[in-house]
Order: sequence, then C-alpha cells, then structure tokens
Amino acid sequence: MPESPLRRGGFLISKVHQLAGRVFARKLKEHGVHDLNPAQGRILFALWQEDGVPIETLARRTGLGPSTLTRMLDNLERAGHLSRGPSETDRRKQIIRLTASHQALRRSYDQVSAEMTDLFYQGFTGAEIDVFESYLDRILKNLGGV
Repeated sequence: MPESPLRRGGFLISKVHQLAGRVFARKLKEHGVHDLNPAQGRILFALWQEDGVPIETLARRTGLGPSTLTRMLDNLERAGHLSRGPSETDRRKQIIRLTASHQALRRSYDQVSAEMTDLFYQGFTGAEIDVFESYLDRILKNLGGV
C-alpha cells in the first residue's frame, strides 16, 4: 500500500479548538462572565437546547466523560446555574435543570457566540461556510463510527 502524504487536518482542528477556547473565554470575561469555562459552557448550551434531561443524555450531548461532567455540574450547581433532582418517572435517574439565574448568563453567552461566529468566518462566503461545515460533519461522522 502506498504511503499517504502527511495530512494536518487533525492538528489544525486541534489548534483551532484550543485557540477558539481561549478567545471565547476572554470574550466571556469581557462581557462580565467570570465563572464559566468552555466545558461548562457546553453543558449550559446543551441545556438551553433542551432543559430537564438525565445526566446520561447530557454526557452524550456534550461529549464529556462521567467524572468531568460530574465535576462541572457540581461547579455550575454551586454557582446557581442549575439544579439536580430525581426524575419523576424513574427515581434512579438524576435530572439536570436550569435555574432562573441562567438567563442573564445566556444573553452574554449568545452575544459572545455571535461574535465568535463572525470572527471565525471572517472573509468566508456563505457557500464556503456551507462546504466547510459539510466537511466537518463528515469528519465527525467518520470519527463517530470508530
């Protein structure tokens, strides 16, 4: 089998992820959000999409491992952003729910997300963005099948 040329896609995605996380955290601080890290932001984002979900569902949607997720939930609960309680239908399951205090945080998070999207796609056409995102979707699908 012929040797394939060295490809840098994974390395570049990793670098983009790392740098985007730093810029995102800095922008959150500029908007007055000081107690939120990127993993906690993923948790809140998943709950903004659908609130009141079991921990297992949240783990799948965020891609966080059980110990990391538990630690992040502890921190978010202490900060007053969410609460944990038993399911009404299955007491063995813990349900994660947002508290009322998360609304101001969501406004800041949404603003920073919009700024990041503008920065991320600066100089791209709509068609280029569509193609780029379709490639990323394919990569995620490929990795999800392993």
